[in-house]
Amino acid sequence: MQVQFIGTGDAFGSGGRFNTCFHVIGDQADFLIDCGSSSVIALKVNNVGLNSIQTIFVTHFHADHFGGIPFFILDAQLLSKRKGPLTIAGPPGLEEWYERVMETAFTGSSQTKHSFDLSLVELDPNRSETVNGTVVRPFLVNHGPSGGPCFAYRFEVDGRFITYSGDTEWTDELVAAGGGVDLFISEAYCFEKKVKHHLDLATLQNNLSRIQPKRLVLTHMSEDMLNRVELSGYETAEDGMIITL
Repeated sequence: MQVQFIGTGDAFGSGGRFNTCFHVIGDQADFLIDCGSSSVIALKVNNVGLNSIQTIFVTHFHADHFGGIPFFILDAQLLSKRKGPLTIAGPPGLEEWYERVMETAFTGSSQTKHSFDLSLVELDPNRSETVNGTVVRPFLVNHGPSGGPCFAYRFEVDGRFITYSGDTEWTDELVAAGGGVDLFISEAYCFEKKVKHHLDLATLQNNLSRIQPKRLVLTHMSEDMLNRVELSGYETAEDGMIITL
């Protein structure tokens, strides 16, 4: 099973990084975790075959995590000539937000008839589901108002477990979501500065003994965190980085 960090940046492109997007492939799995506004560009930079992606799991509806959906859909329809089905899964409110983001980006596009089957799946927190062969369990986290709940995700792929915190301030849900996983991908927006609805490294570090992931990788870092990465003592994600589990 392989995880590639397609985009590891925050909403402001700190460090010149692409918006959040991770590509996970396994024996039967091929999916994205988030698809931020710059993600289709980043996927093409990394030569990812867009038509092979089965599912896009969305953590919340902010543009740096969700804003790439219109570009992905229009590329599938007009350029990649996608034929196979695509599923977009996310928090309750996904169907409404899908129409909204499509119409905001390209008027009339939400009503376009596709050459492929598109399914929108709204997930329930704390309920495991199998989506295109991938077992996923969402957890409610605290990232403030975004038009719907914000999720952290715990995935099972090829017998391995991956958790992504999503954007959130500290919540004990992260202990349940990340406990003992093979890979915990966590926001570390700031080094120790407290920013509402975001997670700083100092707070994460104080709770790591409760999570005990086998491997921790930090992502979604602001300039404050990027300027102090060498002091963190933890592995940090880079755009294009690949992890094999």
